[in-house]
Amino acid sequence: MLIETIRVVDTIAREAMLFAATGLLIGGIDDVMVDLLYLRHRWRGQGRSRLRLADLGVSAQPGRIAVFVAAWDEAAVIGGMVRTALARFDHHDYRLYVGVYPNDPATIDAVAAVAETDPRVRLVIGPSDGPTTKADNLNAMWRAALGDEARDGHRLKAIVLHDAEDVVHPHELRVFDRLIDTHDVVQLPVLPLVKPGSRLVSGHYADEFAEHHTAQLPIRCALGAGMPLAGTGCAIARAMLADIAAERGGMPFDATSLTEDYELGLRIGERGGRCLFARIGDGTAAGLVAVRAYFPATIPAATRQKARWMIGIALAGWDRTGWSSVPRWTDHWMRMRDRRAPLAVLVLAVAYVAALAWGLGTGLHALAGTALPTDRLATWLLLSTTALLGWRLAMRFACTARCYGRREAIWSIPRFFVGNLIALVAAPRAIIRYVAMLRGATPVWDKTRHEFPIGDTHASAVPA
Repeated sequence: MLIETIRVVDTIAREAMLFAATGLLIGGIDDVMVDLLYLRHRWRGQGRSRLRLADLGVSAQPGRIAVFVAAWDEAAVIGGMVRTALARFDHHDYRLYVGVYPNDPATIDAVAAVAETDPRVRLVIGPSDGPTTKADNLNAMWRAALGDEARDGHRLKAIVLHDAEDVVHPHELRVFDRLIDTHDVVQLPVLPLVKPGSRLVSGHYADEFAEHHTAQLPIRCALGAGMPLAGTGCAIARAMLADIAAERGGMPFDATSLTEDYELGLRIGERGGRCLFARIGDGTAAGLVAVRAYFPATIPAATRQKARWMIGIALAGWDRTGWSSVPRWTDHWMRMRDRRAPLAVLVLAVAYVAALAWGLGTGLHALAGTALPTDRLATWLLLSTTALLGWRLAMRFACTARCYGRREAIWSIPRFFVGNLIALVAAPRAIIRYVAMLRGATPVWDKTRHEFPIGDTHASAVPA
């Protein structure tokens, strides 16, 4: 009986390990290719933060900038965010639109309290009860901005997107005003704040964004692939947004999308829009003109957010956006990378099954006094994937160190595995919701509870 059990466990361990190792090998090589392109980019001096605020100068065609902030059930943070933005923004002509819902009186009251004291704040109450989707909320603000244009005679130059929990950079509107002269969309880096007491969960966002916005997104732009937007800290030229709105019956944001920012960035790329990821030094201890914010600090909250991203990008997003209409292989490659998340989670789950089966098998062999089976292919795959894991951890360490310093970089190693755990928990939730959408369920804003670091904005001062 024991020998038969050992045989079954060995078979499960071997087959699971071969499947997982093959998947990890393919994904790891894919990642290394992007890393090598980034290192080549850096070697040539194209990836360094050489551009500084002082180098930008002023716009030859200054104009009004509209800042859109979508808010559903954000009474706890929206007042602090808007007040801080008004105090920080260093720009002569902007208006801050906050989109709310008629069935959310607490958020309405919080925004109205600020709007009553500052004419630059525009409270926009949408026509429908919430939650709808963030895109639907943004469309309400677009209608309000067009109405203000017609009434005031001030044509907008750009629309900037922010979230209700963002800590804005004082000079970001100046950056947008200058760079939007020559580009259709500009994205700033997003640097999540590491929340005290949640270094592992909230901090894993810092590592992921550091890697994505240090290496992956700049290379994506350098290859000419469409640049997905982060949904915050980005500016879109008014003319480009109006052209997209004309294609969609007057509304630029697709109200049926859960990740309107991702899809909008790809759409701009397909239309031949000039995209720029702007990594600009600000000459201070903070290092970069970037957006800072607290991200989810608990596993349940992070799971909900990751599930929404997985649905919007890898599942429903694939159905909605398909492959690029532009005959550019780099764009197809990047979209493939975007959509591999569900498969990657499956591979990861099988890898953990293989590890458990191997551990169990080792114990059973010791109990029976028999030798562990050997397999040259399995050994080679194990060594290869272990080397790729080491490379991945080293890249993440380097990117986190560049954005947050060496102390947080050390934490990025255990946080890598925390991120894997969150992805494993998020995947089933994403699949269940996606199946419900296929059966006709209406997409809604599955938001997470936010915090704004009032009195803690010094936390944004991290090294570049």
